Amino acid sequence: MAEISLSFDNGPNPEATPRVLDSLARRGILATFFLVCRNLDDPAALAAAEAAHAAGHWIGNHTMTHDVPLGIDPDPEAPQREIAVAQAKLGALAHPEKLFRPFAKGELGPRLLSQAAVDHLCRGGYTCVLWTHVPGDFDDHDGWPDRAMAQIAAAEAAGRSHQLIVLHDAVPPAMRHLDAFLDRLADADHSFRQDHPPDCVPIRRGDIVGNLEGLVAG
Repeated sequence: MAEISLSFDNGPNPEATPRVLDSLARRGILATFFLVCRNLDDPAALAAAEAAHAAGHWIGNHTMTHDVPLGIDPDPEAPQREIAVAQAKLGALAHPEKLFRPFAKGELGPRLLSQAAVDHLCRGGYTCVLWTHVPGDFDDHDGWPDRAMAQIAAAEAAGRSHQLIVLHDAVPPAMRHLDAFLDRLADADHSFRQDHPPDCVPIRRGDIVGNLEGLVAG
């Protein structure tokens, strides 16, 4: 059965993130949380992020505002504004490898990154983490677990033994189904791990180690 790495994007959320942490703790699962760092201005959200860090989850940077994908942001200062400022905001919560995840509503394409963003990540020694599956919990709050199970099964049939799923702890209605989803994974004999599949990490500690073709604008 496949090994599953879980990641949670767009939080922290004062309502959903603590429930997610409880679900993971009951099963001894460690995940990665990629934060939209302006959310940390909310003390309750910051407390949720600190709880995730204290529990051993990895904390990554998912931009400062999550407003415009870097691949289509015309501002030459976008990497500094969205990546560097967010990293500073994370402070001691940040994983030592400076984990960063770009966004484009789940699409792996040229909207994801600009060349300026790639250069910034390399100069700054960041590790860029992409994904295997985005089952769309942000759009379909109830149907995403079935979609995720189908994606996992299809990838496993194609020979992918280690898969990285993106869920969103910023969406409380979707996270109501997390317990049942984790039980379904366990019942299907899938196991969990915290690290990320190598082919989901095209930049590691500032070095380009994977294929960026089709992921960079222009």
